[in-house]
Amino acid sequence: MKFKLANTYPFYQKTEKEKKAIQFKVVAIALLLFIPSLIVAWHTKIFFIAIFVFYLLITIIAPFIDVPTNQKTGILIYYSNFLITEKEKNGVVKIHGGTLLDYYFVLNFKWNGQQRTNYILQQYLEGLLNLIETYENGEKKQVKFTGTTYIQNARTAEKLGFKTRKIDSVQLLILSMNYFNLLSSNSMAKRKLAFPNLRKAISFEANLEDLIEKKALIKALSDRLK
Repeated sequence: MKFKLANTYPFYQKTEKEKKAIQFKVVAIALLLFIPSLIVAWHTKIFFIAIFVFYLLITIIAPFIDVPTNQKTGILIYYSNFLITEKEKNGVVKIHGGTLLDYYFVLNFKWNGQQRTNYILQQYLEGLLNLIETYENGEKKQVKFTGTTYIQNARTAEKLGFKTRKIDSVQLLILSMNYFNLLSSNSMAKRKLAFPNLRKAISFEANLEDLIEKKALIKALSDRLK
């Protein structure tokens, strides 16, 4: 695979000590934000306030802890700064878009919303190319790629070689439980408050052969966005 995470990603260029320090700061800030809600909940006896704030904070800080850990152990694999997969299991590779960690460390905060969006889309396409080439040149070719997205519409996904369908209730529940995280990421991408429309979310899947057929198109679209 051509992509080398440490070459382009500020967080993964840091030493292990520096990474731990960042994670400690994230947790410390979360605790400081949680304390006022705990005080309010105690005085009002409305303990749901503290539970709700705690849940929101957990969804925000989770990517800063879980993603680097799983990347280090090989459970998660980056194919670009904004395209990640889980390790192949039983012939299935699950594709994920960038997390809040990626949005925070990779996006240039001087860019406007359109520049950020174009960069994210370009990284999706570049990551997809790297993913295709990795499995195209590997021994295991009987593999299926699956995922869920609220960013790409069905028409675009199908142009890239994927079959699409509406998400099921379980997938919708998982997305809904991470809504505040998605809201934060989407707002950072658009450089304004931007609420994700989960009603437009789709599931997608493709075999390696399907994606190889669209490889030239994917490369052309990626080059156009650079």
